[in-house]
Amino acid sequence: MDIHEYQAKEILAGFGVPIPRGGLAYSPEQAGYRARELGGDAWVVKAQIHSGGRGEAGGVKLCRSEEEVRDYAATLFGKQLVTKQTGPAGKGVYRVWVEAASDIAQELYLGFVLDRKSERIMIVASAAGGMEIEDLAHDDPDSLRRMVIDPAVGLAEFQARELAFSLGLSGGQAAQMVTMLRACYRAYRDLDAVMVEINPLVLTHGGELVALDAKMSFDTNALFRRAHVAELRDRSQEDARESTAADNGLAYVGLDGDIGCIINGAGLAMATMDMIKLSGGEPANFLDIGGGASPERVVQAFRTVLADRNVAVVLVNIFAGINRCDWVAEGVVQAYRCEGLTVPVVVRLAGTNVEEGRRIIDQSGLPLITADTLADAAAKAVAARSRQAA
Repeated sequence: MDIHEYQAKEILAGFGVPIPRGGLAYSPEQAGYRARELGGDAWVVKAQIHSGGRGEAGGVKLCRSEEEVRDYAATLFGKQLVTKQTGPAGKGVYRVWVEAASDIAQELYLGFVLDRKSERIMIVASAAGGMEIEDLAHDDPDSLRRMVIDPAVGLAEFQARELAFSLGLSGGQAAQMVTMLRACYRAYRDLDAVMVEINPLVLTHGGELVALDAKMSFDTNALFRRAHVAELRDRSQEDARESTAADNGLAYVGLDGDIGCIINGAGLAMATMDMIKLSGGEPANFLDIGGGASPERVVQAFRTVLADRNVAVVLVNIFAGINRCDWVAEGVVQAYRCEGLTVPVVVRLAGTNVEEGRRIIDQSGLPLITADTLADAAAKAVAARSRQAA
């Protein structure tokens, strides 16, 4: 689960990370009031959406009067801001963050991520901040510093000092970096985060380190024990299909193709999407119905997939272990009859109770297309899509 910049800053500030003074606004008038409340003669207005690259997309601006703050905020509210991370549809802007402008001497990058290879938390830092980490890795790979944290020990102070010195900091600045690193680590660990990013982390001319921007993402599976984090969820920033699927316990990711996928197991889902592409088609989604899927769960999976208007064919690929093919077959038949399906449905079943599942499909009297193998199912789905298009 992602949260907004201002929410991430408030969380990190609670752990001791310095942030600029700022305020949230839900209207242009309120944005102007926030500027007056903060005082000074320069403010930065930032669109609050779940995406990086806002500055390049026109979602961040330095303003030098309250009137300019109000006018710029007015151009943002209700706008679909398109960045290189949002896709062509963009994300709606319904709130802005107004903060006092900072006196920037240097920009750095700091990130905490889960390194699945080492099964550890990894710190990624660079003395060249202000760019996306992908751009940093491409344009200046030598600037990146990586450090793995042993979860049994935590972030040791000597590690934090070593990283601070490697970024060219010394004296009081290095001490500030050590404090910030340990604060970010505590936030990551204590809140079940999967990513904490400060970019840019700025060094002011006064020698202070300040988190000028911040992002945090959290392990969705741990939100049940982090109620105060779960409350920060903003559904307006989520894909409606993915949000609905998550509420029904389905793992769903929307894609740009037209062959809808209903599959059990993430690995099989990935293999199925690869096979669809190999057969000349494009998957419309990743959907894992999980283990022990009841007929009702299968019906909900159909509803989720068919909510995408681009779907021309549905491919059901089940290799049952914990699941049962007869339950899945009952769900397919129920969905076809109750939901009034008009698109072709290809069904491939294997594993537990496969004979009973195939019998249910064969005796349903419905025009369901059956397949024996994954390759056969993908080929038939692509062929059915082609017939639909013709």
